[in-house]
Formats: sequence, C-alpha cells, structure tokens
Amino acid sequence: MSDGEDSSGSAGPREVPTAHDFEAMYVAGRPPWDIGRPQPAFRELADRGLLVGRVLDVGCGTGEHALMAAALGLDVTGVDASGTAIAIARRKATERALGVRFLVWDALKLPSLDESFDTVVDCGLFHVFDDHDRPKFVEALRASTPVGATYYMLCFSDLEPGDWGPRRVRQDEIRVSFSEGWRVEEIAPAWIETTIEPGSVRAWLASILRIRP
Repeated sequence: MSDGEDSSGSAGPREVPTAHDFEAMYVAGRPPWDIGRPQPAFRELADRGLLVGRVLDVGCGTGEHALMAAALGLDVTGVDASGTAIAIARRKATERALGVRFLVWDALKLPSLDESFDTVVDCGLFHVFDDHDRPKFVEALRASTPVGATYYMLCFSDLEPGDWGPRRVRQDEIRVSFSEGWRVEEIAPAWIETTIEPGSVRAWLASILRIRP
C-alpha cells in the first residue's frame, strides 16, 4: 500500500486493503503484525482484569488475544475475514485446549451474529477502514454491545513517522468516530510490535465505553 500526501503535507488517500488482500498475506506466510503472542498493550489490559464478560476479538487474525482471554476463563469469540487466519487460530485453540469460537466473518456485518459482547478488543482493524466504512464499523459495534460494554482499540498513531503500512490515526478522528452513544475514556500512547524492523510502531490504545443505546 502507498500513501498520498496533499499540499499541506498531511496524509492523503490510501488504498484500502480488501479481505482478499489479507487472505493473501496469511497464505503467503506470517504477516508483520502476527507476532505469535499478545500485543503487550492488550496483555496489560488482561493482567489488570479489564477483560470481562463475553469477549469479542474483532479482526482476530490467528487468535492470540482471543486465546489470551480464554485462558482467563472468559467466553470468547474471534472473528476475521481471512479463512486461513481462522484455521490457524482454531488449530492453536485445539493445541492449547482452549475453548474459543473462531468464525470467518465480516466485521461490518457483526449485527448478523445477533449476539452481545461486554468487551471488544481490536488490534489493527479500525485503522484499515476508510472514511466511508468507519461509521459502518462503529454502528456494527453498537449493535453488538450493551450499554456498559468497553471497546479497546489499538491502532497506528499519527506520531509514527514515514508513509509505509496502514493509515495513521489522529486522536481527534477516534473521538469523532465515537462521539454518539460512546464515551472515550482514554487514548494513551502505546506500541504495536511487529516481526519486521524496527520491531515496533507508535500506536494509540483507546478505551471507549458504550454509554447509550
């Protein structure tokens, strides 16, 4: 993928990867974000006891965060558009004797699950949506969470230099996206670890509470 820049130097339109693109990455091998363990930012959430109730790992990839939550005894579902990633996640669950439901699913069609989740974790999904699909995703989350649910989102930060990789996200973009029916509790600087140099990238960890139907 490549970035454009407008004359002011801010990020311009970016090609949005499709489900086929992600499937191809998993078929070809391990994508850079698939580090084989939970991201430290989410590991800390788990250690603090912040993952509660029914948990949804949206855009779960090969399932490390879903499996982490299941190891805590939680009821967990992981969804991803890549069938290859889901097959790997299911194999991991079997190998680790953990009961996680992994589904090949479009995150924009979460309402079709007709289920409700108390905690949603998202590592690197929000930042792949363009301006057209972001509201659809937020609405899908709204339809899948009760009042009092929390959405934890880890995304590329606009503080990360360069123009490689996914779209950078500003704090104000997050706040605008979740301005109706949600309360942004915190947006904290974080890191996303990767399998390629430099090994980690600047990120935001957002904690967002559902406050109204």
